[in-house]
Amino acid sequence: MSEPVVAIVYHSGYGHTKVQAEAVLSGIHEVSAIEGLLIQVEHVDEHWDELDNAAAIIFGSPVYMGNVSAAFQAFAEKSSKRWFESKWKDKLAAGFVNSGSQNGDKSQAINALFTLAQQHGMIWVGLGHLPGNNSSTGSINDINRLGGFSGAFAQSNVDQGSEVVPPEADRRTAALLGKRVAEAALRWTRGA
Repeated sequence: MSEPVVAIVYHSGYGHTKVQAEAVLSGIHEVSAIEGLLIQVEHVDEHWDELDNAAAIIFGSPVYMGNVSAAFQAFAEKSSKRWFESKWKDKLAAGFVNSGSQNGDKSQAINALFTLAQQHGMIWVGLGHLPGNNSSTGSINDINRLGGFSGAFAQSNVDQGSEVVPPEADRRTAALLGKRVAEAALRWTRGA
């Protein structure tokens, strides 16, 4: 029996969301008997069959003007052929977003990813971690420092490159999302 695949489909305009996607992939790799696959939306046409056969798809986008990027939305619209045939129905889904500001309307963007998954009849997996950095003893270095529940949130200062941001706390949060989805995919595909 081949290993279940967790695919990550993402757009990254400046490299920050790519770093977050790679962190999600590192979390997937922490789970044995799961294969991770990283796909940029610009290359999705080469990977439709792999997405159709994946146990889970994790969507990722930067937040531009309060929503997912136009490039990610173009991918979402291309996926309508899959929707028409219910090819992604009952697959697991999750999402991650990255904006320049602390809030940056991340909830609006993650809701767009959630809605895409729901249109396809997918089963959404949230982050599953309590918020960090929400008390006087908290820190910006805490896991889930931005308090996202529906997915992994990251913040990247607009004047710093992807070699610096998103910060390590957001990368660790993204890895935890990848690990959670991978573990869920094992249970989902093997009935454990």
